[in-house]
Amino acid sequence: MIEINLLTRLFHAAVAAADPYQALETRLPAKPKGRTVVVGAGKGAAQLAQAFEKLWDGPLSGVVVTRYGYGADCDKVEVLEAAHPVPDQAGLYASRALTQAVCDLTADDLVVALVCGGGSALLPAPPQGFGLQDEQLLNQALLASGAPISVMNAIRKHFSTLKGGRLAAAAYPARVVSLVVSDVPGDDPAQVASGPTVASEVSREQALQWVKSHSIKLPAAILAHLENPSASAPDPSDPVFAHNDVQVIASAGLSLEAAASLAEQNGISAVILSDAIEGEAREVARVHAAIAREVQTKDRPFRKPVVILSGGETTVTLRGSGRGGRNTEFLLSLAQELDGTSGIVALAADTDGIDGSEDNAGAFVDGSTCTKLRSKGRDPATDLNNNDAFSAFQAIDALFSPGPTGTNVNDFRAILVR
Repeated sequence: MIEINLLTRLFHAAVAAADPYQALETRLPAKPKGRTVVVGAGKGAAQLAQAFEKLWDGPLSGVVVTRYGYGADCDKVEVLEAAHPVPDQAGLYASRALTQAVCDLTADDLVVALVCGGGSALLPAPPQGFGLQDEQLLNQALLASGAPISVMNAIRKHFSTLKGGRLAAAAYPARVVSLVVSDVPGDDPAQVASGPTVASEVSREQALQWVKSHSIKLPAAILAHLENPSASAPDPSDPVFAHNDVQVIASAGLSLEAAASLAEQNGISAVILSDAIEGEAREVARVHAAIAREVQTKDRPFRKPVVILSGGETTVTLRGSGRGGRNTEFLLSLAQELDGTSGIVALAADTDGIDGSEDNAGAFVDGSTCTKLRSKGRDPATDLNNNDAFSAFQAIDALFSPGPTGTNVNDFRAILVR
């Protein structure tokens, strides 16, 4: 199908714009008098380390952690793998390894932190008196809450001995240069992977307010810890961060611009709604569907043919026990809103290649999707209520599974209106 081919190419253009080698090539820091130590975390951390090794002209050592199956061959940097989205014992080991790598450095040494999305789960480092199970319970509560990623990461950084800038503080007096691939709306580097090397302005008090306002059901012991002033993460004004440098080297905005450029090269206008859309996935889908239908029927606010692009990170409040991530949930809701229409085809996918805990990045929908689901004995509304979008799209062979991409700039959504 021509439309699906084009949408697939747009996705790959967006991913290519966040290619680790390209993103790092012009962002290398000056060589230090002393050692160069690389640390990193996230779903694209191994590929970032691999690219950095190729670009760096000099000795280096270090360690990075990525999700199982996302590793890459490196000669000088050790690549560890751990669980995502719920942490495991390997993540605890990785957290200790990263901390150990930056200990006992001097002011002549340089730490290069390669940070991207997914690092929060890959770097469990519970406070004293807590263990891995507590980190797992915290992550499960946050993932089930439907809270924005900024809220989840603000809470995580106050329940950690590594996040919220603590890894950079451990490296002091060495200079820390953080090279960040942003997967968060607004591209705040302190939010990516809960900011292991970037302190955040979000206070512990604010995090507690968000726990209440989003009705996040935290275990009592974790909540009590967050209520203790000693849980506060470092302040960005702390002198230990004074000589550090932070750069966002790839983002959703740059990737969406690359996709838009490719669409226009193919004779189709492209509009970017936003690279920072948040909210409940099924509700965001209804808004996107309304815009697409308006274009289709009234040629406003954009004239067709057009591809409508957006990014950011939606959330899913768990109501059922099905399978699927936020992009497939978005699409199943979109499919219901577009049921019976013609001339509209959509792709939504996570740019890291994995949507949630399954092996797909996303899926494709059009006006016939719901009809196809019913022909397979499935009810789209029931599947959506059970958070079972993966099973629905699997049943009609509509999943999009490019495999791990080596980068992560969050959600990619493209709706083509012919």
